[in-house]
Amino acid sequence: MPANQHTLTFAASDAEKTMLGGDSEQYFVRIENALGVRLLTRNAGVTVQAGNETAAEKAIATLVKMRETLKTGQHLSEFYVDELLHLSDPKPDTREGAKEGKAEPKAFIPSQEKPVLIDRYGKPVQPKTRGQARFLQIIREHDIVFAAGPAGTGKTFMAVAMAVQALEKKLVDRVILCRPAVESGESLGFLPGVISEKIAPYMRPLHDSLSVMLPTERLREYWDGNSIEIAPLAYMRGRTLSKSFVILDEAQNTTVAQMKMFLTRLGPGTRAVLTGDESQVDLGIREKSGFSHARRILTGIEGIGQIEMGLEDVVRHRLVREIIRAYETNGVRE
Repeated sequence: MPANQHTLTFAASDAEKTMLGGDSEQYFVRIENALGVRLLTRNAGVTVQAGNETAAEKAIATLVKMRETLKTGQHLSEFYVDELLHLSDPKPDTREGAKEGKAEPKAFIPSQEKPVLIDRYGKPVQPKTRGQARFLQIIREHDIVFAAGPAGTGKTFMAVAMAVQALEKKLVDRVILCRPAVESGESLGFLPGVISEKIAPYMRPLHDSLSVMLPTERLREYWDGNSIEIAPLAYMRGRTLSKSFVILDEAQNTTVAQMKMFLTRLGPGTRAVLTGDESQVDLGIREKSGFSHARRILTGIEGIGQIEMGLEDVVRHRLVREIIRAYETNGVRE
């Protein structure tokens, strides 16, 4: 062994090593690449070899946190392990959400975040990235929240979780989820069926999120009692939404007039979360996004919060981050 080689051993059973390593030991590989260490699993436990003691200790600390995470019932994933690896080297939050003067957690540990709720499968719904944790905090502190960021950052999913929590705790009387029915390279007119059937595919992502949060019978009760409603944005005109939790998804596809209409529907006791990805605007070339416009002109108003989520918050397949980054690097944002 080289004189400067440091070796530490992490005690773990064969079953634990299998869960900690993941498919083809992919999580161990991520630790090795991030910290410049070697993880050996041939013998009992996990042997950590490193060129310096600090790297070896960081690897052990990461393995400990991973095991703690598994004990809570959470599943490991690549982005999850990446979060744990960066705990030892926190970076200042430069996103818009940090401009309101609230410092983000110095030691964000996904598995230790308080769950928003327990889903229909008995698993906790909780923030998996620093950005998601900050997003939930801003929702709790403001009546209206604008959440911008790329696809896969959990904007809609976490907003729906907060809405369901508010309904279950009887903080609101109903949850209203809506989207603008704007085509993305396709035309509603060519889709089969009557208008309700044509619109259904646009509403499906919201229904899917609800289906994860609530057991089938409970969800049906809310549907039948009109406590949960999913509708196109156009259906909001002329209404006053009181004591409700309202989510406007894909808000980047609203016009300025539509955004004004939506925001002026809000009545007493109502909270609203608007989510959008400004790199995926499907409006006509001459139309201005009401989401971008509202974020700009409403900055600084008390009770209105904003957050900008980034690539580090993408929680879909690890390649989604790289795909988004590649398109942005090559000047393709829409």
